[in-house]
Amino acid sequence: MAGRVFPLVLFFTLAACASAPRAPVEAPSGSAERAAGHAAKMVGKPYRFGSSSPSKGFDCSGLVQFSFRQAGVAVPRSTEDQLRASKPVRGSMRRGDLLFFDQEGKKKSHVGIYLGNGRFVHAPSSGKRVRTDTLDATYWKKHLAEVRRL
Repeated sequence: MAGRVFPLVLFFTLAACASAPRAPVEAPSGSAERAAGHAAKMVGKPYRFGSSSPSKGFDCSGLVQFSFRQAGVAVPRSTEDQLRASKPVRGSMRRGDLLFFDQEGKKKSHVGIYLGNGRFVHAPSSGKRVRTDTLDATYWKKHLAEVRRL
């Protein structure tokens, strides 16, 4: 029996390591600002679930991943992984910070990139296009859950 238990213990130990939380991404100085600029250039591109391509469109986390990749920073694909890879902002927001929103009863399920002056860029939802919005808008003010930084 002991010979059968060890492989199972080893398997579960390794499986736990594989799902360990991601370490925060360390974005080089200036790269978040550049990512915000790349994201702003995508305004008007169509929303497409699961996509991170200017030619096909973007979902919210795909826009973040694409924009940071253009700025030379490897960012995880999913909103959840982007949340884990970033650090909470203490103090004032900066251009390139990630804004996480609670939507449709799901915690931190939507992400956008802060542009400055109360504006952010995001890929809102199916049937819409990448656009900018203001954090002062009632809807976004109500649903903003957290500001994080890479």
